[in-house]
Amino acid sequence: MEFKQVLETRSSVRVFTQEKINPDDLREIVRLGAMAPSVNNYQPWKFIIITNRELLQNMAKFVSEKIASLPANNSQNASNIISQVEWFATFFKEAPAVITLLMDKAETVLEKSVTLSPEEINRMRNFPDIQSAGACIQNILLAATNLGYGACWLSAPMMAKDDLENLLEIPKSSSLMAFVAIGKALHPFKPKNRKNIDEILSWKK
Repeated sequence: MEFKQVLETRSSVRVFTQEKINPDDLREIVRLGAMAPSVNNYQPWKFIIITNRELLQNMAKFVSEKIASLPANNSQNASNIISQVEWFATFFKEAPAVITLLMDKAETVLEKSVTLSPEEINRMRNFPDIQSAGACIQNILLAATNLGYGACWLSAPMMAKDDLENLLEIPKSSSLMAFVAIGKALHPFKPKNRKNIDEILSWKK
């Protein structure tokens, strides 16, 4: 698939067949994800590929429990909205594979020359560690599309981050950042409409 076609056909896929994914394809998707740029080329990422159905169900259970514990307001649609959020946060349990992105704490050159804490520097630079994670996730999504898979990036499960890190035995040196659910799309899908370039682009000449 040509690069432009990969970009234009990628879409968030949330319903999958149960066809297993070739492990070599998953390794290649992660390898290409790790080709993304990162702050100071620190490459702070690690990955866990999860295909164990029981483990995915347990992960989703923690997420569901966290969402159920949120203080709902008195709006008429509150329960419906929460149910929708729960589905969007837990559909990964039906995916053939989930790539878990972990991030180590990134060091910067600036830390060695100023008295600011790493957290203060990170905030001043507008969180380049999170920007690095976003670049990695995009690479994963595009790599999956190029290999003929559907994929979807998930941040909502991070509401149960502490419980998930304990369940997955994530070391304290790493932080859980996001999931990417991957599989063969159950139904044909079309990319969502995008804003016209003239709506989002301006020039300063």
